Amino acid sequence: MALCWFLLSFLFHSLYAHNDFFTSIGQMTDLLYTEKDLVNSLKDYIKQEENRLEQVKEWADKLDSLTNTATQDPEGFLGHPVNAFKLMKRLNHEWADLESLVLKDTTNGFISNLTVQRQYFPTDEDQTGAAKALLRLQDTYQLSANTISNGDLPGVVHKSRMTVADCFELGKIAYSDADYYHTELWMAQALSQLDEGEESTIDKVTVMDYLSYAIYQQGELERALELTKRLLKLDPNHQRANGNLKYFEFQLEKQRKAEAEKKEQEDKKREKKVLDKRDAQRKRSKDPLPERKKYEMLCRGEGIKLTPRRQSRLFCRYFDNNRNPRLLLAPVKQEDEWDRPRIVRYHDIISDSEIKTVKEMAKPRLRRATISNPITGVLETAPYRISKSAWLSGYEHSTIETINQRIEDVTGLEMDTAEELQVANYGVGGQYEPHFDFGRKDEPDAFKELGTGNRIATWLFYMSDVSAGGATVFPDVGAAVWPKKGTAVFWYNLFASGEGDYSTRHAACPVLVGNKWVSNKWIHERGQEFRRPCTMSELE
Repeated sequence: MALCWFLLSFLFHSLYAHNDFFTSIGQMTDLLYTEKDLVNSLKDYIKQEENRLEQVKEWADKLDSLTNTATQDPEGFLGHPVNAFKLMKRLNHEWADLESLVLKDTTNGFISNLTVQRQYFPTDEDQTGAAKALLRLQDTYQLSANTISNGDLPGVVHKSRMTVADCFELGKIAYSDADYYHTELWMAQALSQLDEGEESTIDKVTVMDYLSYAIYQQGELERALELTKRLLKLDPNHQRANGNLKYFEFQLEKQRKAEAEKKEQEDKKREKKVLDKRDAQRKRSKDPLPERKKYEMLCRGEGIKLTPRRQSRLFCRYFDNNRNPRLLLAPVKQEDEWDRPRIVRYHDIISDSEIKTVKEMAKPRLRRATISNPITGVLETAPYRISKSAWLSGYEHSTIETINQRIEDVTGLEMDTAEELQVANYGVGGQYEPHFDFGRKDEPDAFKELGTGNRIATWLFYMSDVSAGGATVFPDVGAAVWPKKGTAVFWYNLFASGEGDYSTRHAACPVLVGNKWVSNKWIHERGQEFRRPCTMSELE
């Protein structure tokens, strides 16, 4: 048994030397097996405890019957020498054995297992990351707190409801980030479930304390005051609520006087400004993404659509790339997804067995995906890229070599100077916010270490279907490409002149439901001189 625990410990140490579980659904699945093992260990412990208690119960029942009979006629009972002997024996020896049985520690196996596994458990960072992912999904896909709490998500197979404690935890995490918009949404949901009669260790007073303050911070004094009064009906001695009551009343009176003066000055024309709480929260948090609304609309399947005329110019075809020898007998299925920039999709371009091999090779190596700091050039993690990635070389396995050759055959571009195949698995609410694949003019040293020039093109394999969310979107032009297992999309990041095509700024939308696996090949300029000759026109 000790050897088993050692091997199990070694296995998990090798798998989880780097945690950040929330950034990869693929690695997170292993935690389910960890938890299953712990449940089995706990059940073994319960069985041992039940056996021990059954022995104690049998002993108690036997002695209960014996002592009831004996105490009816103590002297007569002990007049029998065997009874006297057995009494001495029980009190001198058998009760000591019972004491040992009662004190017997049956927790060793379970505690040992738990101790081994605990060092590989998710951290506070993982829990916070998963919570923030839920908030991100809520915003991107415009979901109410009640919808998420009830588990009513599109494409869901394993429905799961959230408890009051779950909602309260989300609200607290938002509160700790001074995100009062989401604090209000989730504390209100927790209060609603308590009002509906759900039992919880979290009480209404605690929830209303957070909720009233979050509402106050968003400028709604009347609602904050109303909630504080409701709180004080439940707990009249609540010190903070009593202080807030006086403060809110004072501030509200001050506000009313200011509004009355303003109304006198603007009695002719007066427009009531509707407060967008989420926009206000964005300003407070200094959201750095200017196109967030457009990006989120595209993720939901809304936004710009191609005109009928542009749509009529998109076709599907069998493609052999100018009679490439490897494609003559088996041309690939090519579909135009967008015209400017030109984005094409290739169907049935990677097989299930190839996908399985790539995932098996990548999974043990998955590490938190990084971005290149545009100022320092240092690789670092970022909250706007939630995934794990691994890099696979052609010399490691024939499947990778075959995939690289296939990309070269279809694109006609040199793969020797391309980057290794990058495999990515997205975590809870996994995403990569709008970014460029190529190095801009203000990043002259972006790929200097590689010595292969800029990223001329991107090839992206979809290695899984996604139940909801997870699209690849191009906010500047309104294109949205949805994941489909076994397909790949391709686009040029640079014009033939070598200038960057800024319309290729793209993003990976948050995964709402499902497990998203992709792999991509970034193709560089060097080696393409005769395969994609330069032009004299800058934007050609």
